[in-house]
Amino acid sequence: MGRGRVELKRIENKINRQVTFSKRRNGLLKKAYELSVLCDAEVALIIFSSRGKLYEFSSTSMTTTLERYQRCCFNPHDNNVDQTETQNWYHEVAKLKAKYESLQRTQRHLLGEDLGPLSVKELQNLEKQLEGALSQARQRKTQIMMEQMEELRRKVYPLSSLDTSWWYVGVANI
Repeated sequence: MGRGRVELKRIENKINRQVTFSKRRNGLLKKAYELSVLCDAEVALIIFSSRGKLYEFSSTSMTTTLERYQRCCFNPHDNNVDQTETQNWYHEVAKLKAKYESLQRTQRHLLGEDLGPLSVKELQNLEKQLEGALSQARQRKTQIMMEQMEELRRKVYPLSSLDTSWWYVGVANI
């Protein structure tokens, strides 16, 4: 035996109204969850009871869903958000590709390759960059060598205080 159609009008009995609200609210929340899972839909549901109590469900972030709703409803010129987003990504890719090519060109110049199209001023700037890099490399090399010499001095000093006269005697007899 199936259920009959319910006449849609306000339930006058306060207790029956509250029971119906509770059952239908839970059913609605369940349906919203099922819709989001089964259809991979982004669902947001907000319910305020007659007493002002808030009930909500969101398949993702409620804030994100509401922001997306506002963009769709209050920006009539952006009806095709996906196309605009795709164009933005295309421009971003183009910018990154240009930056990558510029970095590759700079690297080739620093390696002394592909210098033909450079002007005298660009070649002077490249020369200054290379001189600066060479200076830094020499400073670092000098620092490492000084640290190694200091380490060797620390190792030699204890050896110099040892009595090595027996060694000289052994060498003289040979």
